[in-house]
Amino acid sequence: MRAAVLRQGRMVVDEFPEPVPGPGEVLVAVRACGICGSDLHFVKHAAEFLALSAEMGGVARRRPVDLSCDVHMGHEFCAEVLAAGPGTAAPRPGTLVTSMPFTVNASGARQSLSFTNDLAGGYGERMVLSASLVVEVPSGVDPNLAALTEPLAVGLHAVNRSGIKPGDAAVVLGCGPVGLTVIAGLRRAGIEPIIAADFSAARRATATAMGAHLVVDPRDEDAISAWRRIEGRRPLVVFEAVGVPGMINAALRDAPVGARIVVVGLCMQPDVIQPVFGVLKELTLQFVVTYDADEFSGALRSIAEGDMDLAPLITGVVGLDDIAQAFDDLSSPDLHTKIVVEPGR
Repeated sequence: MRAAVLRQGRMVVDEFPEPVPGPGEVLVAVRACGICGSDLHFVKHAAEFLALSAEMGGVARRRPVDLSCDVHMGHEFCAEVLAAGPGTAAPRPGTLVTSMPFTVNASGARQSLSFTNDLAGGYGERMVLSASLVVEVPSGVDPNLAALTEPLAVGLHAVNRSGIKPGDAAVVLGCGPVGLTVIAGLRRAGIEPIIAADFSAARRATATAMGAHLVVDPRDEDAISAWRRIEGRRPLVVFEAVGVPGMINAALRDAPVGARIVVVGLCMQPDVIQPVFGVLKELTLQFVVTYDADEFSGALRSIAEGDMDLAPLITGVVGLDDIAQAFDDLSSPDLHTKIVVEPGR
């Protein structure tokens, strides 16, 4: 089968052996796979990411990844069931499914599908999933939208963990895919106002489409100043979804007394903060990542039921042969927000 892999720092397409499902597994054909911001980070900062993961020991729950070998990626996917492994109960062939991006063996040990030398990922024509983890995609749902279940679950998890509630206000710093799914989750939770900030005019427009009440260009006005201007009274939760050095400290500096700052952006470089900002204003600083099984299935349900229209996120669709260019194109925020790969395209 054909698949795109990370090889010597670049995404390349090559032929690979067909994956074979074992007991408890199901073989699927990938219909759509979104390119995640973490994939872009990994291509640029793979060595740093793996070193930091190793420092965390068992917390990271990842098998070692050898960058001298091909690395399979692609974890935002929708796929079609082809066959089940021996003695395995699974949805019938032809059923569209998605799954949280890891496999589990008989002893319950997990293996990530995000970055691996061993398992086929969503940037390939076929892959093997754990039958116990697959979730059927409701009839009529566009596979490209179903592939956004995973990033939407990230946004919903950030909103859930923040403890924000109706009567609170929200500021979202950064309108990339993660920030946009946070905005969608906030709108569904009845939060008002939602103020979003991004340098990209295209992404500011998408933030409005996703439910932000006010979007600002940080070159003209920072988001917390905009909150003070239009509202400024309700308890404030700030979601940092940029992931570059300096953003957390800026949020600590600018936030009002008693605010909560939720960090959902993945910064791969060392950063510096001034603790006095948080101490003197009694701020709460919280870090979040991924989601649980209920949030994942809830994200798919929201897509299927039309609670959240994620179509504005998708700004491009490519086949495998164009994936390297797509990775390059995503470095331009005004050009693209989310590109979906269709391996059979």
